[in-house]
Amino acid sequence: MASLGTIAKELVGPLGPQSAFVAVLKNRKLVIRLARREVESRYRGSLLGLLWAFIVPLLLLSVYTFVFSVVFSVRWGGLAGSRSEFALLLFCGLIIYNVFNESLGRAPSLMLAHVTYIKKVIFPVEILPWVSLLAAVVNGTISFLILLLGYVVVIGTPPWAVFLVPVICLPVLLMTVGLSLFFSSIGVFVRDTQQFIGILTMILLFMTPIFYPLSAIPIGYQWIARLNPIATAVEQCRDALFAGALPNGVALVTNLACSLFIVWFGNAWFIKTKKGFADVI
Repeated sequence: MASLGTIAKELVGPLGPQSAFVAVLKNRKLVIRLARREVESRYRGSLLGLLWAFIVPLLLLSVYTFVFSVVFSVRWGGLAGSRSEFALLLFCGLIIYNVFNESLGRAPSLMLAHVTYIKKVIFPVEILPWVSLLAAVVNGTISFLILLLGYVVVIGTPPWAVFLVPVICLPVLLMTVGLSLFFSSIGVFVRDTQQFIGILTMILLFMTPIFYPLSAIPIGYQWIARLNPIATAVEQCRDALFAGALPNGVALVTNLACSLFIVWFGNAWFIKTKKGFADVI
């Protein structure tokens, strides 16, 4: 049985709560460079290049808006009196979910796509989930700028609470990188992880109040939706942008604490298991 001294050493050493951030801060220039290369590689060789980062979310927004506001006649009550406002509400939720989905969706194959880094080069592979998240955040930021432009055209000047959106989204981003660390490790040993994540993200898409308001869920089941950090972030971002409301401090701090635990656990798991990557790959 490990002594208290050994446990304490691990808690302040390579598996401590701070360890998940030490690697990314130490290699921050490398993270930024790799994220930039990843974003550029997505559009390299295409005729429209980076414009696809604007075109794709606009096309998806148009389709979702038509399906849910016209076909299914979803309404947000007095908050969204027109289809344009409905589109903005929908887009706000989709941006947050897409950052989560884009990063976590790549996690199971992340190590398999960088075999050279694992086998032949001394490389801090634990930063790869951070690189993936940063690339997703860049795309999300572009989409958010489109949202703000549409907001100005349709509604007018956004409330000052819009500056709190990064703070509101922070727990989701931390949770995403923590889960990505965990599942990128699991994906090396269990190749079915990719299919599992695909099903999980699809379930979360419809379980998160993106296409409908939280109030549309029966009161007896709303507590289940509130356990989802993405749902909380979506609701608080919409409240900040469309009602100028401040986020619920208790919910924000609680989600942040849970997300920090997930980052620590995901990083600790990754560090413990990465020694076996080369043998399996």
